[in-house]
Amino acid sequence: MLHGKKIIVVMPAFNAAATLERTHAEVLAQGMVDEVIVVDDAGHDETFAIAQHLPRTVALRHPTNRGYGGNQKTCYREALDRGADIVIMVHPDYQYTPLLIPAMASLLASGLYQCAFGSRILGGGALRGGMPPWKYVANRGLTAVQNLLLGAKLSEYHTGYRAFSRELLSSIPYEHNSDDFVFDAEVIAQILWQGHDIAELTCPTKYFPEASSINFRRSVVYGLGCLRIAAAFRLARWGLLEPRLFARSAAGQRV
Repeated sequence: MLHGKKIIVVMPAFNAAATLERTHAEVLAQGMVDEVIVVDDAGHDETFAIAQHLPRTVALRHPTNRGYGGNQKTCYREALDRGADIVIMVHPDYQYTPLLIPAMASLLASGLYQCAFGSRILGGGALRGGMPPWKYVANRGLTAVQNLLLGAKLSEYHTGYRAFSRELLSSIPYEHNSDDFVFDAEVIAQILWQGHDIAELTCPTKYFPEASSINFRRSVVYGLGCLRIAAAFRLARWGLLEPRLFARSAAGQRV
C-alpha cells in the first residue's frame, strides 16, 4: 500500500513455471504490493501449481487458452473486484524488472498520472538487453507511425510493463478489446482518446530463452493490427468513424 492506496500486481502467465517464483519474490520485495494475481492461460507446465503456493497471491487458471488480451481482461477484472486502487502488470517471465514498481506506483498514488509505462527504448538499453535487431527496428518504426496517427509522443507502444489507476481502468471499455496481443494497442488508444497523459520510465530489459516472445509471423499480424487501430483513432477524431473501441465503459460505475 502507498498513500493509503491498495496496490495489486497482475501477472498474465503462460508456461511461466521457470521464472514465476523469482519474479514473484522480487515483486513482494518492493514492500508495497498488497496482493499478486497470477492468471495461468491454460499453459502446459506447473505455473498454476506454483502460483497456488505463493504468498499473498490469488491463483486463477483458464480452462482453455484465451490469448494474451483475454488473460489481461481476467487480471484487471479480478484486481478491480478485489479493491485495487493501483494495478500494475508485471510479466512473470522476468523480462521486466519488478524494481520499478515503487516508482510506477508513486506516479499514480501522487495523482500526477493515471497510468505509467516502463519503456525499453528510453535510455537506449533495449539492444544491450538482447532485443533482436529486427524487433528493435520494427518497434521504432511502428511507434513513429502510431505517434503520428494518435497525436502522442511515446517512446514505445509495445511494452508489457504497465500501471493503471482504478479510475482509469474502470473507464476503459477493455472488455470490447481483442483477446490477442493487439489488446495492448487498443488500451493505449483508449487512454489517449480520453485525454490522459502516459508517464514513461526507463526500464532495463532481459531477453533469454525463458522470456516470452511472439514469432515473426505473429509480430507482423500484431503490427498490422496496431496500424489499423491507430488509423481508426484518427478517423474517429475526424468524425468519420464511430468505433465502439472508444465508448466509455460501463465499468466506470464501479469506481
